[in-house]
Amino acid sequence: MRHRRAGRRLGRTTSHRKALMRTMVTEFFENEKIITTVSKAKELRPVAEKMITLGKRDTLHARRQALAFIRKKPVVFKLFDSLAPRFADRNGGYTRILRLGVRPGDAAEVALLEFVDAEERKEAARKAAAKKKTSKKASKKKEETTEAAAPAPEAEEKKPKRASRKKAPAAEAPAKLGTRSSRHLFQVPPASPARRAWPFESHALGLRVPETRGSWGDSLPLSSR
Repeated sequence: MRHRRAGRRLGRTTSHRKALMRTMVTEFFENEKIITTVSKAKELRPVAEKMITLGKRDTLHARRQALAFIRKKPVVFKLFDSLAPRFADRNGGYTRILRLGVRPGDAAEVALLEFVDAEERKEAARKAAAKKKTSKKASKKKEETTEAAAPAPEAEEKKPKRASRKKAPAAEAPAKLGTRSSRHLFQVPPASPARRAWPFESHALGLRVPETRGSWGDSLPLSSR
């Protein structure tokens, strides 16, 4: 018989069970709700309420006790600064357990642990959001009415547009050999104005040089004539 053996072991050793409670309390205060099995929720509820009672004391010793149990320092600040003052006029019973049904897989009964003022805070947040949305619409409508009632500004005189300068056509790039447009390179250029050959040219090379030459002969150097 388990006489005077209070509490649930949860299938864990003492050290493991204590570490589990520390982690669950930290997550519960951080998110202000937690979903777990009914057995763990029943074990977690008194531990969380004791921490809130420490927060209501708001002494140095109470803060050190909370820091020794809660794993995250920002959560301790939240406990003493925001969570505990919400229950200043309430003597215990800060949380409640709501059963959610059976968990698929192992068929364990699941429950939600949350603060008793969770619904009130949700309703207040919903009303604040609706009020903010209504005020935003009213201000927008007021601005539209003001704009419609304001006189239209005089049309500014249109300045004459400057005549756009047409850009000169870009010079065509030289055609590459082997293309259709390079045929003109192989055409015989027109004859240049006739010039008289110098007498020493034919005597020096021993060639008969005509009196007139085309542009192709003029472009050749003297050494190749």
